Parts: sequence; C-alpha cells; structure tokens
Amino acid sequence: MQLRSNAKNQSPHAPIVTEIPSKQRKRPADDTPPESPQKSKKLKLQASYTTQSPFPDYPHPTHAEALEVHDILVAAHQPNAPVVRRPPQTSSNSAQSCGQVPNVIEAIIGTILSQNTSGANCARAKKNLDDAFGRNNFGGIVNAPKEKVVDAIRTGGLANKKAGMIQGLLKAIKKKHGIYSLQHLAGEPLHPNDTPVVMKDEEIMAELLTYDGVGPKTASCVLLFCLERDSFAVDTHVYRLSRLLGWVPGKADRVLAQAHLDLRVPAHLKYGLHVLMVQHGRACKGCKNAGSGEGCVLRTYLKEKKIKTEEDFDQRLAEVNHEVEVKREDTG
Repeated sequence: MQLRSNAKNQSPHAPIVTEIPSKQRKRPADDTPPESPQKSKKLKLQASYTTQSPFPDYPHPTHAEALEVHDILVAAHQPNAPVVRRPPQTSSNSAQSCGQVPNVIEAIIGTILSQNTSGANCARAKKNLDDAFGRNNFGGIVNAPKEKVVDAIRTGGLANKKAGMIQGLLKAIKKKHGIYSLQHLAGEPLHPNDTPVVMKDEEIMAELLTYDGVGPKTASCVLLFCLERDSFAVDTHVYRLSRLLGWVPGKADRVLAQAHLDLRVPAHLKYGLHVLMVQHGRACKGCKNAGSGEGCVLRTYLKEKKIKTEEDFDQRLAEVNHEVEVKREDTG
C-alpha cells in the first residue's frame, strides 16, 4: 500500500508524517445490520394498496359472504361463546396470543417467534426467552451473544434466523428512537416531554414495515391484537381458506391476498373472522386433507351456495394445500 507523505511542507528535522488514503481508512464498527432490499419492496407494496385492492375488479368477498362465513364458523367452533375482542393483557404470552400484549416490541417478538411453528412450541420459546433475560429486557437480549438468544428460543424452530431478526429489530429501534420502545404507535409519549399522537393505521403499518423481519402479516397482527385496530391479518390458515372460498384470485400470493382482503372484509368482522379462520384451519381435518372423509362446514356452505362442485372443491383443496406447503411463510 502506498502512503502519501506531507514531508514537503515540514521542517527538515521534523518526523515524516504519512497519511492513509481516505478510502483505506478504517471506519468505526457499526453492528447495525445492513438494510434489507425487501424493505423498499414492502413499503412500496403497502403504499400502493392502502386504498385500492391489487385486484380492484375482483368482487369477493362481499360483505354478505364475509358475514355468512363468520356466522358459520361461530356456529361450528364457538356456539356458546362468540368471539369478542379482548384487550391486550400483560399476563399473556405474546407468542401464543399472536401479540395480544400491551408492549409493542414484545408483541412483535412474540409474532416473530410464532412463525412456522406450533402454538405450544412458540409459547415455550417466549417463556424460555423471558426466563433467560427477564421479560422485556430488550437491552439484555440485544447485547447478549447471539448463541445465548438462539439457545433460549430453540424450541420454536428456526432459532438462528429468529434470533438474528429479534436482535436486528432491537438494534434498529434503538438507533431510530434512542430507546427500546415503540409505544408511540399505541398513542403513548415515546419520551417524557413528547406530546402523544394518535397515528393512522397506515402510518403505523408503514413504520412497522421499515424493520427487517416485520412483514405485512406480522405488522397486521400487531395492529389487530396489540393496538386493537381493525386489520385483517392473513397467515397460512387464512390464506388457504380464502383461496378455497374463492375470496382471492388464484394468482394472489399471501401478501397480495392480505392487501385485497383488508379492504374487502368489513371492519367489524376482521378480528372475529381472523380468529375463527385460524381456529378452523387448525382443527378441520376435512380442510387439511381432501381424502380424509371428514366433513367440513365450509365445503357444505360452498355446495349449498353452488359456488363449486364437490370435485372442484377437492381439486382446489389439494392444489392450495400443496402450494401453501411449498411457500411456507418466511417474511412475517
């Protein structure tokens, strides 16, 4: 490496001082993860479909169809206890409750832990994380060796990836706001002298999507369960059933399906319909396997409405189940 000398302007008895070219100077280390190329894509999609569906000419579901399916699922799964939105509880396990806790960061972490695993496994992972670091000790989590976080959440699966996402999320929040808090999204002051501001749903969604590891589904769950906003989150179960019901075009992926359904499903049905579709998707063997011989209330509904024949339903069921299995959710 050649070094530039400034000896020309120095005294003949002065030591020669060399200068390292600016391009080769070492910069202070910054452990903030590089920005994901997915960030701009997420924000562009969110901005594009805030007020208009990606499928503006697709007429389903109508308000009547959404209400019919809601009522059918209530009768099938909760006939004696209709779905009622519960306020976030500090006693809840944020992974098991889809982020139904008051702390926004905890809600995001719980939703990340719930990706691609069972409710029981993600609940254990969140409990182990709390046991290892203390509940909502975000500084402890972010400053710990990654391996310690991985060990704590191992039971939830994809532990290495999720640990990186959680630590990256916390670093990004601290860099942006100076503290480990997103409570301004809940209308609380972020700093002692701040004036509380009630943000619009689309403003909250836009900020959440700036963080790597937070996709439209995770952001929607935070809106729905933590912030008590009317948002229609589309997870694997909701996506699969929406395809079967013909509520989204066949070409719609999960992100576009959510953008479409969030505008089509009536606001007052979003919470209950999401909860019921997830419950049905997990419980109904007839939905999971066309050849199981098990009954399905949605199959009966479609036959009675003559929306599809039994053969069409079975073929579509097999196709959708295969597609969903291949495209497992990985972006939240």
